Amino acid sequence: MEFTGFGEYAIDFYDGLEADNSKAYWEDHKHLYLSDVRAPMEALLAALEPEFGRGKVFRPYRDVRFSKDKRPYKDHCGGVVELGRGGGAHYVQVGPEGLFVGGGSFAMASDQLARYRESVADDLRGRALVALLDELTDAGWEVRGDQLKRAPRGFDPDHPRIDLLKRKRLYVARVWPPDDVLHEPSCLDRVRDAWHAVNPLVDWCADHVGLSEIGFR
Repeated sequence: MEFTGFGEYAIDFYDGLEADNSKAYWEDHKHLYLSDVRAPMEALLAALEPEFGRGKVFRPYRDVRFSKDKRPYKDHCGGVVELGRGGGAHYVQVGPEGLFVGGGSFAMASDQLARYRESVADDLRGRALVALLDELTDAGWEVRGDQLKRAPRGFDPDHPRIDLLKRKRLYVARVWPPDDVLHEPSCLDRVRDAWHAVNPLVDWCADHVGLSEIGFR
């Protein structure tokens, strides 16, 4: 299937799901998810595969086992190309807010977090990270990722990169509100250009965070 844009009812589907996150709504509108959301996302990732590698589409169901929020369905559809969980990823999603594109480490196991903080604290690797994040923010990207309220154990609260050291994950994001491009073939160019822009951060994460040897628990 050639990517021609997300379907006409992609945003409407998620607007409805936000209002009624129930099995009844899902079953009544699943055909729209499959035709206007899922199939275009698969086609988008297939079109990007020659440049970025094979991607996958996340399942639409939420894991509610350990969550107080028992809504069964995700309010967006996400696709990712990654070295391995936490080790550097290109990400794209479509949902009520429109098109979300990001890159970086979206989750870190404890060994990955240790390597991340060691690299941030190191002058050479840490300054390189600051430089590439500055370049991305100047270009309109937003730095995101959960943060500790205090300095992590073993690190000086006055460290010049303490804000980065506090992070438990690190990625950059851009959001395009719903517009005509979302439903056109040129949406592919939007995602491709964005993923090229975040390549330096994804590469930094691959080099200095890497794959987890212990896994996520």
